[in-house]
Amino acid sequence: MVRVLTNITKECLELPLRIQTDNGPEFVSLALDKWAYENGVTLDFYRLGKPTDNPFVESFNGSLRDECLNTNWFMSLEDAQEKIETWRQDYNHLRPKSSLNDVPPVLFAKQFYESQPRRII
Repeated sequence: MVRVLTNITKECLELPLRIQTDNGPEFVSLALDKWAYENGVTLDFYRLGKPTDNPFVESFNGSLRDECLNTNWFMSLEDAQEKIETWRQDYNHLRPKSSLNDVPPVLFAKQFYESQPRRII
């Protein structure tokens, strides 16, 4: 994580004041804590067992479970990968999201990227 955040730091003019994250091993480390301190970034960890702290992931997990995992039989690992990938493509490329002005995530990301000013290096 420190390497990724350091690379982002080199590309961005500003850093966030706060990064909200889960308690996964990639986020709970002395190296990341040191990076955050040195860059004036507060690490804000979700409370364990509190899904309301991370509603976007909880919503996604519920959709994946209800629409894909609970509705399919997986006959092999390859079958599971194919069915989950088909669901992911639909979820990201075709299905509009009300939180993204009723456009699919991929289109929203493209529109956002294209609206950003270009930096000349």
